Amino acid sequence: MSQGTPRPHEFKLASVPAFWPVAMASALVEDEAELYARNVKFIEEEIKIHHELRPQLATENRVRLELRTMHLRDYGREEGRPTLVVAPYAGHSAMIADYHKGQSLVQTLLDGGIAHVALTDWTSATPDMRDFEVDNYLEELLVAIDDLGGSVDLVGLCQGGWASAMIAARFPEKVNSLVLAGAPIDTDAGDGPIKRMVQASPLSFYRELVELGGGLMLGRFMLRGWKNMHPAEHYIDEHIELYEHIDDPAYLAKRETFESWYENPIDLPGRWYLQVIKEIFKENRFAKGTFVGLGRPLKLSDISCPVYLLAGAADDITTPEQVLEADRLLGTPEDAIVKETVPGGHIGLFMSARTLSQTWPKIASWILRASDRSSAT
Repeated sequence: MSQGTPRPHEFKLASVPAFWPVAMASALVEDEAELYARNVKFIEEEIKIHHELRPQLATENRVRLELRTMHLRDYGREEGRPTLVVAPYAGHSAMIADYHKGQSLVQTLLDGGIAHVALTDWTSATPDMRDFEVDNYLEELLVAIDDLGGSVDLVGLCQGGWASAMIAARFPEKVNSLVLAGAPIDTDAGDGPIKRMVQASPLSFYRELVELGGGLMLGRFMLRGWKNMHPAEHYIDEHIELYEHIDDPAYLAKRETFESWYENPIDLPGRWYLQVIKEIFKENRFAKGTFVGLGRPLKLSDISCPVYLLAGAADDITTPEQVLEADRLLGTPEDAIVKETVPGGHIGLFMSARTLSQTWPKIASWILRASDRSSAT
């Protein structure tokens, strides 16, 4: 093989997005031994991230239900009204809610006195799920609530927030209280980059991405979008405490845990994804009361339970306005709505040590008070 002629495996690597850095190195490094060493190191890192570092929930739990779209996980003991944490179904696993020992939203709720916590651990979509719609996920969320006894306190994180609000609007008797954290409820509010991107890009752009994924919105496509928007370090620095040295074992352990979550995205059904882009983000139908879920238009004014709205001051995924301005759309009395803005960005709402220690214990107490008031009536 003549010098300068790419090897067959280099064509293969260059054609896979994850290995584009290898192709770039090939063009920049003349020394073949150095090139080989760099390629081996890169491939070893990829294998470690994508094969060894799988996301693992931090807190002991048991699988209560195995549904098509999720594993419903139980924490604590079956006592009192359950609090169901609805994790985002937006490209990453539910580890966002149960990140690390001593730094877990689920554990914070348990430590705050809530005896029974459940978590939706959404599964990655497979090709046979490509035509699933929002209704499929609402149906299984409803099954989870019924299996938990039919009445829950809902904690919706990001996308899990608008799904929780949909359930509360459709079946208000099943939701005792509702926490919406970083949840895009009024997607016309504010002027964040996600809003601008969705509005500027034609639906055909998203359809092409789904077609490239064989009918799925592949997690790796979304991951590239997040990384283009912000480097991974933006998120890491936001939620991992600062240590004196970057080689501190505690820092390294948390960074590795974070990377196992961030670098292992999950796939979404193409039909679900396109429906969300069009009807929720482009047309804002849920906030306008025209989104049809489980056979009926869903109206935020049908929600009457106590609601806690939590936003991140520097959140440019779900800007504070998209969360907080939901108060004018809800049927909940004004004195039963709490609005709070905390420092930090989007992921920090769920994973930041500061927010978990300062804000979520207050939310746990608020949930318990809401449950006590409901039991007394």
